[in-house]
Amino acid sequence: MSTARDLGTAQWRKSSYSNGDGGNCVEVADGIPGVRPVRDSKDPEGPTLLFPHPAWSAFITAIKSGDLPLAPLTAPAGGQLARR
Repeated sequence: MSTARDLGTAQWRKSSYSNGDGGNCVEVADGIPGVRPVRDSKDPEGPTLLFPHPAWSAFITAIKSGDLPLAPLTAPAGGQLARR
């Protein structure tokens, strides 16, 4: 497993499910051979998760088909959004 990869040329895009005020944003990059990089847009210099293409495709297929349902987000009074 590779622990370092040059992502300087990666073209990042935000998830279409990211909220409009800039919080809770996930970014993915295209065009990196063999993997799909994923990061938190609030911390672009922070850690990046690298998913093998087959694993990423299976993950997206499971979400779209409803096999991996997402729990609704809830916000406690004055707190951060959290999954129930």
